[in-house]
Amino acid sequence: MDEIVKQAMAKWPNVPHCYGWLALDARGHWRMRDERAQQLKLPGDKLSNPALVGFINRNYLADARGCWYFQNGPQRVYVALETTPFVARTDPEAGLLLHTGEPAGPLDWAGLTEIGEVLVRAGGRLAQIDDRDVASLLGLLRLEGAPLADDGLLDWLAAPRGRLQLTVAGQTLEVEALERASLPARFGYVQHPQPA
Repeated sequence: MDEIVKQAMAKWPNVPHCYGWLALDARGHWRMRDERAQQLKLPGDKLSNPALVGFINRNYLADARGCWYFQNGPQRVYVALETTPFVARTDPEAGLLLHTGEPAGPLDWAGLTEIGEVLVRAGGRLAQIDDRDVASLLGLLRLEGAPLADDGLLDWLAAPRGRLQLTVAGQTLEVEALERASLPARFGYVQHPQPA
């Protein structure tokens, strides 16, 4: 957390929290959601200012409820998550890079939802792989040690059977079949935070 944020929190400890105005999309972009976007359930405007995006990334945290937020000075701006709390991209040097710019680090788990979304966990951080990188990762899947063709993957998604493995960033992981709807409860995060 930035030092200036810590100082603002100490100076103004009772600033009300903000809900609904900031979102993280499935490609790892921060989106500002004004009242119109919230009412119409639109994604909002993509934030592109590097300084602002960097500030949000450095001050992105979770509370005890599993709600993710950006600590904006003394105010918590809770984040609506399109998918998981983190989004990862493939990177030639880091292997996988989180949307915050940090390397994911050593992976300890991988999963695949019924609609083909690839998820990984590293150091307790759950990330969905950016959909633009999924095709390259699907080519790294092996079922019972053999390469997996598209038809075989579709069959496995419909009825997961056999040992499916993914080799990414120099690590080979068993892949667990997942139901997308079960992710928040299973991994302890809230997709759409509301006031307590």
